[in-house]
Amino acid sequence: MSSSRPPPADSWDCNFMLPGPPSRNNFGSADLSPSGLLAFASGSSISILDSRSLQLISTIPIPPPTSAGSVASLSPFVTAVKWIPITLRCDLLSTEPGSSHLLLAAADRHGRVALLDFRLRSVVLWIDPDPNPKLGIQDLCWIVSKPDSFVLAAINGPSVLSLYNTTSASCMWKYDASPEYLSCIRRNPFDARHFCVLGLKGLLLSVRVLGQKEDEVVVKELQIQTDCTELLKLERELSAGAASLSPASGLFPLYMVKFTFSPHWRHIIFVTFPRELVVFDLQYETPLFSAALPRGCAKFLDVLADPNNDLLYCAHLDGKLSIWRRKEGEQVHVMCTMEELIPSIGTSVPSPSILAVLVSQSESTIQNVAKLCLDAPHSPSANVDIDSPFEFSDDTLLLSKTHLISISDDGKVWNWLLTAEGAGDLQKDAIKSGMDADVIDVALCGTNTNSMASSADVQALEAGKQLEHVNGSRNRPSNSTSSQADMSFKVSLDGQLQILSSTVTMLAVPSPSLTATLARGGNYPAVAVPLVALGTQSGAVDVVDVSANAVTASFSVHNGTVRGLRWLGNSRLVSFSYSQVNEKSGGYINRLVVTCLRSGINRAFRVLQKPERAPIRALRASSSGRFSPSLVSRVNCYAITRSLESILTLLLGCVNAPLLSCFSLYQCFIIGRRNVQFCLWYLLILFRDAPVEVWAMTKNPIMLRSLALPFTVLEWTLPTVPWPSQTGPSRQSSLSSKDHKADTTDGVSTPTIASSSDSKDASSEGSQDDTSESFAFALANGALGVFEVHGRRIRDFRPKWPSSSFISSDGLITAMAYRLPHVVMGDRSGNIRWWDVTTGHSSQFSTHREGIRRIKFSPVVPGDRSRGRIAVLFHDNTFSVFDLDSQDPLANSLLQPQFPGTLVLELDWLPTRTDKNDPLVLCIAGADSSFRLIEVNTSEKKIGYTSQSRAIKERFRPMPLCLPILLPTSHALALQMILQLGVKPSWFNTCSTTIKKRPHLIPGTPSSQKDLRSYMIGLPPIGDTVVPEMLLKVLEPYRKEGCILDDERARLYATVVNKGYAARFAFAAAVFGETSEALFWLQLPRALNHLMRKLKRSPQKAPHLAFNSELEDTMLSRITSKGKSTPGTERRDSLSEGQLRLMAFEQEELWETAAERITWHEKLEGEQAIQNRVHEYVVHLSLAMSVLIELMLVSVGNLEAAVSLLLSTSPESSYFYANALRAVALSSAVSRSLLELAVKVVAANMVRNDRSLSGTHLLCAVGRYQEACSQLQDAGCWTDAATLAATHLKGSDYARVLQRWADHVHHVEHNIWRALILYVAAGGLQEALAALREAQHPDTAAMFVLACREIYAEIITNLENSDDESGSSTNNVPDNLPGLSPENEDVRAVGEYFGQYQRKLVHLCMDSQPFNE
Repeated sequence: MSSSRPPPADSWDCNFMLPGPPSRNNFGSADLSPSGLLAFASGSSISILDSRSLQLISTIPIPPPTSAGSVASLSPFVTAVKWIPITLRCDLLSTEPGSSHLLLAAADRHGRVALLDFRLRSVVLWIDPDPNPKLGIQDLCWIVSKPDSFVLAAINGPSVLSLYNTTSASCMWKYDASPEYLSCIRRNPFDARHFCVLGLKGLLLSVRVLGQKEDEVVVKELQIQTDCTELLKLERELSAGAASLSPASGLFPLYMVKFTFSPHWRHIIFVTFPRELVVFDLQYETPLFSAALPRGCAKFLDVLADPNNDLLYCAHLDGKLSIWRRKEGEQVHVMCTMEELIPSIGTSVPSPSILAVLVSQSESTIQNVAKLCLDAPHSPSANVDIDSPFEFSDDTLLLSKTHLISISDDGKVWNWLLTAEGAGDLQKDAIKSGMDADVIDVALCGTNTNSMASSADVQALEAGKQLEHVNGSRNRPSNSTSSQADMSFKVSLDGQLQILSSTVTMLAVPSPSLTATLARGGNYPAVAVPLVALGTQSGAVDVVDVSANAVTASFSVHNGTVRGLRWLGNSRLVSFSYSQVNEKSGGYINRLVVTCLRSGINRAFRVLQKPERAPIRALRASSSGRFSPSLVSRVNCYAITRSLESILTLLLGCVNAPLLSCFSLYQCFIIGRRNVQFCLWYLLILFRDAPVEVWAMTKNPIMLRSLALPFTVLEWTLPTVPWPSQTGPSRQSSLSSKDHKADTTDGVSTPTIASSSDSKDASSEGSQDDTSESFAFALANGALGVFEVHGRRIRDFRPKWPSSSFISSDGLITAMAYRLPHVVMGDRSGNIRWWDVTTGHSSQFSTHREGIRRIKFSPVVPGDRSRGRIAVLFHDNTFSVFDLDSQDPLANSLLQPQFPGTLVLELDWLPTRTDKNDPLVLCIAGADSSFRLIEVNTSEKKIGYTSQSRAIKERFRPMPLCLPILLPTSHALALQMILQLGVKPSWFNTCSTTIKKRPHLIPGTPSSQKDLRSYMIGLPPIGDTVVPEMLLKVLEPYRKEGCILDDERARLYATVVNKGYAARFAFAAAVFGETSEALFWLQLPRALNHLMRKLKRSPQKAPHLAFNSELEDTMLSRITSKGKSTPGTERRDSLSEGQLRLMAFEQEELWETAAERITWHEKLEGEQAIQNRVHEYVVHLSLAMSVLIELMLVSVGNLEAAVSLLLSTSPESSYFYANALRAVALSSAVSRSLLELAVKVVAANMVRNDRSLSGTHLLCAVGRYQEACSQLQDAGCWTDAATLAATHLKGSDYARVLQRWADHVHHVEHNIWRALILYVAAGGLQEALAALREAQHPDTAAMFVLACREIYAEIITNLENSDDESGSSTNNVPDNLPGLSPENEDVRAVGEYFGQYQRKLVHLCMDSQPFNE
């Protein structure tokens, strides 16, 4: 069923491929990894780019499906992509370094799932479903079933949910949700085992994967009520046609239902139906809030949650983005503003559509590092951002920055910067909460941003006021509307990437000698520009720079499909399109346009007032650009009269040489350089059943004449082949006519192209003067001919005709190529003929294929031994390469029956070859809208395709590609270690002009002769001190190229490098996309502070729970204040905001989070909701209940016997609950000890009846919080248990709850970083160290020891300073952290293990070649 397949024998280089634009057939599939790699589907390919610089890194085409006994087929559309959630592997001592962190799962419309290795650019594993029926894939999601073991969840077809084991490539579990249409899958950020699946009708599947067996999958069905009227109507329309097994997005492409988990609150998801926004609580299984689509807004497309702020971003089908903010203390969201994600300026009509929107996780993590690692600004350079393009006024405060990526169907990828600003009182509130604007600005400066789409503050305020009422009766009044009204949002365009804008219909390359300074091209023509023009179905013309593998310009030229495209020199293009007026009359409107690449101006010519009878069939532009005699005579006349202005005006109209300015041409003429050519291109316009028109393409094109002949095919001559410098026998040794016996129609041996051209070299040069162009043609009756164009005159070239049998009556000529003196023709029967127009020699052979559509001569440079290589495109969209100078062209051809995964629409040779050893490069325009470059390596024996390991000439990038995650694994680990240990900012400085402008520039650049260890800020006290220098030497090539850190992140590193180990570790983790690890390092100082407070505090007994009016008032105030006036609120705002809430562990934080959740559920109705609310109050406010119970204690006599009798009731009895209530009431009247005993017995019996939560309530009522926490943890309510412990337990009791929670998070939820924080807060440093060693993180274990020691030393110093001021003593504080003393065996083992890791890393680095793509 499924197997691992090796890469194909013919591996194609995907670095030089431009994908077509994504479409709705790709289902909006895109994924942004935490390290900044953006992958999105484009047709049948996957494009991967850097989300920061928006540079295309690679394009990976998905191979087509293969089946026994059938020919290769086309690749289907890619419909889902998802990066594997694995970070950089550090277990070098147990395994060899790999690229598992760069695995990408991709699925297509045929139901295939492939695991792609981005480093290898190939498929490493196929997961194939059952072949019948072929259910397309709607969505994918990675699930962690065990540590380092992943399950892939997929939606197959409309309603099947499948789980695949990625180790065995087999399906382990299936679930059919018919008749629901499943829409999307999302993984829970709080629990990697848990994910949810949402359907179009509101069905919500909550799935938990406990292992890799079928019985270890737990699924729960929930329902979100929504209006399905529109969907039912679409279903009826669909049922009228044939039944389809397509996924939901294929059946209903404009009916989007999406959801996302809240990154701040457990059990909360945000759902968007086409016309409704819903906040759903998974724990209560009920919606908490819903809002109808605001009036005037298009349907919802997707919903995203801000990683750092309580904001929602809702994308709409019309390309707009609505921003929703949560009201304080409630799960009520109000729309603040609406922004454009597609600027209305410069867009085509109809406007392009947004297909996908993503939030950058890496940028949010870096922002957290900046906020928490940077104190108040401490240097002038931190206050003043000299590179920032934003100039905010003094009365505004920059609150946050969020990067959004949007992808549109016109081939554009947009990088948006969303900023939130506040003013007035909001500024004071933000400063009070620890959010410093300058700190954030330091972290996020240096981006080149152009403000393209923003909303004014006044409009944002009005939108917020007008749209606040849309939430209906569920919308509660906010207590913080004043601050919300003062906040404004702005969206600015930070970058844009253009790939191909539409389906490619035409391809054109410039001629290799368009700018030649000698007649007929000469032996050393000027090098052609590396540009390729592509005509598209949308009417745009895209110009591709092949040296950068990027679209350098895109021009909107036509309103319809571009049907013909040709170059006029190196800076002008001529194209045509036509449209039919109506079907009855058959008239056509032909549109011809000349596009100037320099100015971007489109100038139409041959504009007629009435429709024409015939449409244009093709364009043919002369290649060499002959000079015009009349132009020279006019320049002579102007020169005599010394009219410089007239000369320049004339030259501006005609000259199109990018290497010479008009004034330079005039200077050349004045000093007598009369060999300067003034280029003039001829253009042939071929019509369908109408005469051919000949035009002179000057500034204002002039029609010269028309030719009323029945042409079937017509081609201008290419420039004359440059001859090798040597002559004599060596020139003809292998090319003489006697060495080649080709079969001709009359049976006579004819010479090859090369040998025949030698015999008549002089005559060919003398037969055509310098002022004319020639073209070859074939007529409908099979006749051939060559015409010469000289000004307005067209005359017969008078070639030497081949034998009469050369012309076949049964094969209509369909393709032709002409390069003096040879004409090569192909017919509809698949035959190839070639003819020497100077000698009359001819030959032919059959390709045994379908008809021939294109023939292209390959470029020739001095020293080439063959000048007869041609590329042939057949009518079945396959191609071959033949060498007509070989003994047997068919036997020595390179036959490519099917280009992998696509059909070839157009092809041509790239004319940038300058040396005979350079490979030939073929340009391919595929039917999948892709543009590819293929190397054809030739030898004397055979032609062959090979995958190239180097760039064509040299890969050019406008800026360095700073993605450390793409380095070889060993080099990436080396860079991570250098950043962790600390390197001086001057190490990043090079002589590069871009890096030299960095704000943190320190005078002096590193010297290779200097001791590189001097660039480390200090040698670490653990490991080998020589290793850092060796790692710096390994990283030297990347440093010189400036591709380690970009300006923005280098500046941030320069600011945090002296903030200590934890700050550097957090920065390094964020750079490599390890978000959870970065949050761990950010919270580690707080966790150790928490531990030290516990160690310093003397042991205290739990307080006696006697009734106290003050205590009662305090508890009642907590209940009524809903958590807003309790201590710790300010700290939560500054330190637990956004992603850091994932790492909460302190009592105040846990209690505040739980108290806020209570207010969300006050208006919920129903028996189950009431029971859940009771549980919340009991868990979070049980101290008040215990006080109230003590008020009821009275002594009425000895009732122990009655209590014992009541407690003996069996839990299965119908009288159990009534007798339990009586027992508790009677025991409370006897003594507290009897009450506690009775409650414990009742609670234990309730656990047997699966009513453990009710038993917990009773335990809390008598103050048995430790047992209550244990019961909650046994029931899986880990957060509730921690909240209860945070409210009532102190010291070791609270630590035990945290440590058990940490064990669960580590071994069950597989979140090691969350577990480590809990271990540290609970005092289990040895357990944390053991967890790191078990996970095979030798470097992290060593860094953990270093960070803990450094933080501990700072805490001790602060305590000593505070004790000196207060006069107290620190004698009860230990000298070393418990479990991390230097004498500890585990700590010594960590040091030895780290030394082995360093030595292995150095050896691996030395064996790896440096590269970064």
